[in-house]
Amino acid sequence: MDWLFFVKSIFLGVALAMDACAVSMTNGLEEPKMRFPKVLFIALMFGIFQGGMPLIGYFVGHAVLKYIEMFIPWIALVLLLFLGIKMIIDGIKKKEETEELKKLTFLTIFIQAIATSIDALSVGFTFADYTNTMALVCVFIVAIVTTFICIVAVYIGKKFGSKLENKAVILGGIILIAIGLEIFISGMIG
Repeated sequence: MDWLFFVKSIFLGVALAMDACAVSMTNGLEEPKMRFPKVLFIALMFGIFQGGMPLIGYFVGHAVLKYIEMFIPWIALVLLLFLGIKMIIDGIKKKEETEELKKLTFLTIFIQAIATSIDALSVGFTFADYTNTMALVCVFIVAIVTTFICIVAVYIGKKFGSKLENKAVILGGIILIAIGLEIFISGMIG
């Protein structure tokens, strides 16, 4: 492993973190009073999944890719459309919401982490020439970079979420749908 390997791994982490970054920002928009432990939990979930999916892809290998690759964009689209539409409906509802209803649940965060990282699964297949140690180091770097980016993104979302109030939930839903469509379209084209 040379310095170029580490630089490439950092850039890979940044590239893979972009969907998770946008969703983390959306989470901050949706829950502007979120405390640091939850911010850290969200960022760690995204980091673990962004690092874990390529690792799974590395170990599963190229043989299985041809069977599951066509479904990856569909899975991401369905999950993110579901979450996005739900957020838009919640934002449009006229009745008062309690603070509890606005909070992100573990299940929601878990689904977000899977949906934004599933396309990273195929990245692991590109590690064919890596040793096991190189693959582990690479995905660890990806996980750390994603976690850091997501912490920053949640705080950015929180700052704007306080200012946008109820419109933030609708905006967050639109962002999730846009990300789902982007993953789907780039998966179908590429």
